[in-house]
Amino acid sequence: MEAEITLDVDGSRRTVTVDTRTTLLDALRDRLAVTAPKKGCDHGQCGACTVLLDGRRVNSCLIFAVAQDGAEVTTAAGLADGETLHPVQQAFLDQDAFQCGYCTPGQICSAVGMLAEAAAGQPSAVTAAGPPANAATTLDEDEIRERMSGNLCRCGAYANIVAAIRQVSTAGPDV
Repeated sequence: MEAEITLDVDGSRRTVTVDTRTTLLDALRDRLAVTAPKKGCDHGQCGACTVLLDGRRVNSCLIFAVAQDGAEVTTAAGLADGETLHPVQQAFLDQDAFQCGYCTPGQICSAVGMLAEAAAGQPSAVTAAGPPANAATTLDEDEIRERMSGNLCRCGAYANIVAAIRQVSTAGPDV
């Protein structure tokens, strides 16, 4: 069975017909030629397919495209403002936070999402007990590593990825 859906992908309204069993990742890559999210494990274990769905980070290989009809999807390619890179993208360049680059789009989208989660006061497994509700979380290395643990880098660029996220997190709340 097929269904027609409309997605706002990186600022462009796109309509596509998909099989109802098609994942968002496959709809983006195979039907809409949006190649920023990568297919790594196809099981939600590596994070290479991470996108922002209505502002929240998701593994696009785990959700059906038809359930996202009308949603806003932002990939790493859609974060820049024209020629001006998003602060997270710029920090990844500044800190040399990639090697082969395969995981980088997912890492960047996940970092943008986790920065928003931390700013909103959403706790993680390592968040200190007792912060006031909705108070921004301080992002030290342990906090960043925990929040980014769903994104794997086969090359092992973790130290530079953490440094890039620290660069942005210390720059201010308007990321």
